[in-house]
Amino acid sequence: MKLKSLFITTLMLAFASTAMAAPIVIKFSHVVAVNTPKGQAAEYFKKLAEERTKGKVKVEVYPNSQLYKDKEEMEALQMGAVQMLAPSLAKFAPLGVKEFEVFDLPFIFDDYKELHKVTQGPLGRKLLNKLEPKGILGLAYWDNGFKVMSANKPLKATADFKGQKLRIQSSKVLDAQMRSVGAIPQVMAFSEVYQALQTGVVDGTENPPSNLYTQKMHEVQKYVTLSNHGYLGYAVLVNKKFWNGLPADIRGQLESAMVDATKYANDVAKKDNDEALAAVKKSGKSQFIALTPQERAAWKKAMDKTHKDNMGRIGADIVNEVYKETGYNPN
Repeated sequence: MKLKSLFITTLMLAFASTAMAAPIVIKFSHVVAVNTPKGQAAEYFKKLAEERTKGKVKVEVYPNSQLYKDKEEMEALQMGAVQMLAPSLAKFAPLGVKEFEVFDLPFIFDDYKELHKVTQGPLGRKLLNKLEPKGILGLAYWDNGFKVMSANKPLKATADFKGQKLRIQSSKVLDAQMRSVGAIPQVMAFSEVYQALQTGVVDGTENPPSNLYTQKMHEVQKYVTLSNHGYLGYAVLVNKKFWNGLPADIRGQLESAMVDATKYANDVAKKDNDEALAAVKKSGKSQFIALTPQERAAWKKAMDKTHKDNMGRIGADIVNEVYKETGYNPN
């Protein structure tokens, strides 16, 4: 009888232990505000992941560079200090994967339809696969949007850029883009940009409207040029060892959550950017500048040098594959 009682007690303890097993924690770090497209998509992924795994996974989202700044987060992912990131596509060159800088080329995408031919097609997957030798898996691409220029002087003609100190992400392609029109590029962490604009350390920057608005950059920028000259997007990444070590059923549930979070991210991106532009306009802090077709063509012609000068760096095969998908015709 005692043996039977001991067996039942042991069994109950085992069940209790299983029931109380600590959830798998995914630390998801990013550098933008919660109310940006990426911030909202990260929260939506958290919600879906926790629901679909019935609490077996807990996603901890750390926005606004709470854990790591731009330059630090990729190393943290490789080391396993965080399990998930969604860095800008401009951040992969330091890993030795320069092909992602194709997304930084100015005017290479005219609209989301052209963009999604790449990010949602075989070429996009081919690029993500290049991260695996670095101990990183690419799960998806998330849109932010097309960039506008901001400054404390009107940027309309290409000559207006001359001598302007403009903040960029750490990208040789973006550096070349700014130099092609006579600007002086300044690499700076995203979290430091507002203060740099406020104090005049830099004169202006480029961002999708949602970043411009949520970081309150419009409050310290007199002019916003509606140029849509480049694209800013993200790749959702996980630590390869961590991901491959997950139970197959949980990994499948998380992959399903990521598919739905990606659709959500891309749907919300355009809406948020449109609303952010309206909010900036309503604030009266920044004056909008619209480019004529001739002015836009002049920007494109000047910045086309960026394409030519970076063919070797990015890889002519990748650039030409994008050209084929989008119908881009270099000058």
